[in-house]
Amino acid sequence: MNRRYLYKKFGMTNSVRVRFAPSPTGPLHIGGVRTALYNYLYARKHNGKFVLRIEDTDQKRSVERAEEYIQSCLAWLGIEPDESPDHPGSFGPYRQSERRDVYQKYILELVENGLAYYAFDSSESLEQHRNNHEKKGETFIYNWHNRMKLNNSLVLGEEKTKEKLGGGHPYVVRFLMWDEKQSSIYHCHDSIRGNVAIDCKLLDDKILYKSDGMPTYHFANVLDDHLMDISHVIRGEEWLPSLALHLKLYDAFGWTPPEFAHLPLILKPNGKGKLSKRDGDRLGFPVFPIQWKGEIMGYKEEGYLAVAVLNFLALLGWNDGSENEIFSLEELVSLFDLKRVHLAGARFDPEKNKWFNQQHIQRLSLSDFSGLCKAVIENHGFVVNNENKLTSIALMIQPRVVLTTELWQELNIFFERPKSYDEKSLKKVWKEKTPSLLQAVSKRLSRDGETTLEKLKNMLNGVAKGAGLGLGALMGPLRVVIVGSLSGPDLFSIINTLGVKEVINRINSALEILE
Repeated sequence: MNRRYLYKKFGMTNSVRVRFAPSPTGPLHIGGVRTALYNYLYARKHNGKFVLRIEDTDQKRSVERAEEYIQSCLAWLGIEPDESPDHPGSFGPYRQSERRDVYQKYILELVENGLAYYAFDSSESLEQHRNNHEKKGETFIYNWHNRMKLNNSLVLGEEKTKEKLGGGHPYVVRFLMWDEKQSSIYHCHDSIRGNVAIDCKLLDDKILYKSDGMPTYHFANVLDDHLMDISHVIRGEEWLPSLALHLKLYDAFGWTPPEFAHLPLILKPNGKGKLSKRDGDRLGFPVFPIQWKGEIMGYKEEGYLAVAVLNFLALLGWNDGSENEIFSLEELVSLFDLKRVHLAGARFDPEKNKWFNQQHIQRLSLSDFSGLCKAVIENHGFVVNNENKLTSIALMIQPRVVLTTELWQELNIFFERPKSYDEKSLKKVWKEKTPSLLQAVSKRLSRDGETTLEKLKNMLNGVAKGAGLGLGALMGPLRVVIVGSLSGPDLFSIINTLGVKEVINRINSALEILE
């Protein structure tokens, strides 16, 4: 008997168990990540369990290393399951392909109770039926209105059915979705959408099981959810049309179903239709968490922090009721509530995604951000042996970084002299008096040596005034010769960090090239 039934009957506290059940047919799409995230948040909010189950009943479509990839994605994101194929609990196996014996037992129970039947129709005959219906402008549906005209055990009877089964004739098992003895309207409840009424007359008798011993998704997921004691099924709204079938399967076995919640779609950036990989390819943003097969880049490789990705995804279809947008994973756990999941689809905004990343980079502690910087610097072959310098650099560039892939772009000016000078910048700031101004700066720095920020500002002001110019006429070209362009952090801070000797060398080197 289902434990949740006992919990309800005797007023015991029910334990929350949710599952993320992807099919290993390719890389994990960002929409799947959001589903996993919502399941994870719900489990942690209620001190429950987050289960990873691999739904690999369709062996033909399974892709090598896809399962490994899915688990790597969850690990990078920091939403690892409590139970999985690699970390089994007491409800395994956690791969559907390893549960065949379980499915066979229960499919026989449905058939014996008259709730499912064997169908022997060949793919050719079914295709012929579809073509005949299309010619009439109709759609062929295998259900109550034609099942008694087709090649199945309901028509053949027990003896002929046994002969076919004994002769190894290919078959499928179909669920008896509806007949005239029942009400055609089936009432379902969804935690997000409320009550949903579905007309079973419009639904087909879904295939539950095939003669190769493998169940279909519909049968396997219901059975596994029950046997794994799943309390809440949180999944995408594309499964909402299947809700009646799944609930009727629970009814057929006399089981108490879990609570269902169907999440809104993640929409294309223009708001029209479901987000796809092609949208990412076309508009230049990732749709996978990490790199897939060494070819397709993911959020990790594109410079996103895992927490920023999760924060962005969490707000695609949910909010906490406030104006706040920036949350840590721990904050999301404490605030998450299915009642605040939206009904309407959420538009995917790549630029907003970047904004979230920038905000989370700025939220990093100085120590953590310095650590990121140090790793990048060392990866480019430079040794960091001055922690004070590293801290100064980190303070300067942290507000400027949007993606971690931009770090070296910001860092390199402190470790490499410009190899070239931006032409647009030069055209804007390079005047007739510029070389003499820069020579004067070089001489003053050589004479004065190391200096404070205040003295540096006064000295530069003095050089500019001596030439009858404002400080701005000097700062632009000075920045170009030091960093290569007009962009970058505060110039005085750059000079102070580089040191007088290095600044002099950069000025002189630039003058040799540009004069």
